[in-house]
Amino acid sequence: MGNVTAVPDQPADTPEPRPPRAVFRISPLGIFVAIALAFFAVPFAFGAPWLWLIYLIPTGIAVWILRVRTVVDQESVTVRRFLGSRRVRWSEISSLRLQPSTRSRGSRVSAVLSDGGELPLPAVHVHDLPQLAAVSGGRLPDPAGE
Repeated sequence: MGNVTAVPDQPADTPEPRPPRAVFRISPLGIFVAIALAFFAVPFAFGAPWLWLIYLIPTGIAVWILRVRTVVDQESVTVRRFLGSRRVRWSEISSLRLQPSTRSRGSRVSAVLSDGGELPLPAVHVHDLPQLAAVSGGRLPDPAGE
């Protein structure tokens, strides 16, 4: 029989838990609108020279749907727009501004910055406030109450 040596218990290679994070994005089902628009533009696009540029519209819609989002974690709020992005730390946010819904658009949420500016939060609506409060790490009160 061979010698068997006991190996002390080593900690398992478990990754450290990631801090909570929420990503608010536009529904990817909107891509079907861009695809339908591209499909129905075929007769028009081949009607005359340069009309093929009509395909830039559904391409822009698809890029907009895939790019625009708001990412919230315990340290900051990151807003990605069609062109560019902005990251704001929670200490720079003084409050939230809730805009009521109208016929043409749903309810929206904007972050009011401590310098007086306002940062619209794309794809964040009033019904998302409990999730936003949970991820903020206590910086925002939970609107549902306790």
